[in-house]
Amino acid sequence: MQWTDEGIVLGVRRHGETSVILELMTLERGRHLGLVRGGAGTRLRGVLQPGNSLRATWRARLDDHLGNYAVEGINLRAAGFLSAAHAVHGVTHLAALCRLLAEREPHAGIHGALEAILDALDDPTAVAPMIARFELAFLAELGFGLDLSSCAATGAKDDLIYVSPRSGRAVSRAGGEAYKEKLMRLPDFLRAETGPFSPADLADAFALTGFFLERYAFAPRGLAMPDARGRFVAAVLVRNGQARYPSSP
Repeated sequence: MQWTDEGIVLGVRRHGETSVILELMTLERGRHLGLVRGGAGTRLRGVLQPGNSLRATWRARLDDHLGNYAVEGINLRAAGFLSAAHAVHGVTHLAALCRLLAEREPHAGIHGALEAILDALDDPTAVAPMIARFELAFLAELGFGLDLSSCAATGAKDDLIYVSPRSGRAVSRAGGEAYKEKLMRLPDFLRAETGPFSPADLADAFALTGFFLERYAFAPRGLAMPDARGRFVAAVLVRNGQARYPSSP
């Protein structure tokens, strides 16, 4: 068995004295592991850093074997992350999310979104809303997408400013007025690919996505929300003018 694909490094772990097991988020085959002989050496150490994009050839006798990777760097962007705390925490957080995906199942949309985020990761103002939107899309990829298309109470499609923490559906200003203290705030930029946002909008977005990630992605697997997410959020909120991470309503 053999194939070649593009992949983003999620992580490595030592295997023996000189080899590593490499975890990639590949374009066509999803999250996929393989052995890299000599991967612990100086020649490949810089190539196999989380966040780098590689061209990888995987070989194995049978499809269900671990197999071996031969790798070549395409975009070794990870070296630029080391000087920015938000970038280091962001890569770690994104990798933790991808590990919730089943191995060897294609998620081309996730791969493409990761590439775009990693290319912008040096800019905390640009990347913060991208990661908030990614978390929202990731919930949908897991089968727990929020319904932000219309108001759960009235059916209205305009002036949607809340989300029900119980149903995950949007609620309009008028529809939620009577019980707004129990609702979560919905920043408008989460419903669009582009658009302006304030520091408060950004904080509300991460409070919203964090609530549902914990409920649907981490807690059912007996996992806690990774510390890296909290550190990333704290770093980008400070850089974007928000002093603290708000608690969920």
